[in-house]
Amino acid sequence: MKFDNYSIRLLRNRDLFSYYQLVVNNRERLDDFFTGTVSKTKTFKDTKLFVAEIVQKSEERSYFPYVIIDDTNDTIIGFLDLKNIDWSVPKAEFGAYIDLKYSGKGIMRKSVTMFTDFCFDKYKLNKLYMRTHKNNIYAIKIAEKNGFEKEGVIRNDYKTSSGKLVDLVYYGRVR
Repeated sequence: MKFDNYSIRLLRNRDLFSYYQLVVNNRERLDDFFTGTVSKTKTFKDTKLFVAEIVQKSEERSYFPYVIIDDTNDTIIGFLDLKNIDWSVPKAEFGAYIDLKYSGKGIMRKSVTMFTDFCFDKYKLNKLYMRTHKNNIYAIKIAEKNGFEKEGVIRNDYKTSSGKLVDLVYYGRVR
């Protein structure tokens, strides 16, 4: 998938260094709501194991990690994933984050637009959903601009890195 000077593709083992840099540069921003990523990428060695694990899950069709690449410098600047896949429905949750330096430029909005259409077509999903904190105005705007509808609030649905249980707003989009 390509648009402007950016492309979206599956994460590969050889992306290790660039992916690690993305996480390191944004660790503080990711800390509360990407707890799995943050906890499994504390060191370069940890990240190598984590990347190998999620690439393997992609091959098993249980999880799909995608990266957003700045084609001008071949750097990973964002991440999109399909998780909590239920092939019997079929539906999946998606998550996304972008490097702070690239935030607010419309890149994530375009990425989510392309990624959503791609997932419906490639994986034959009937529904995509996302969960986000009520204070994540940026994620809420991205969801709403991409045709996701607020379906409700799930109380005490997520435990942050600090151990706090928080409510999450649930957005869904059907094919």
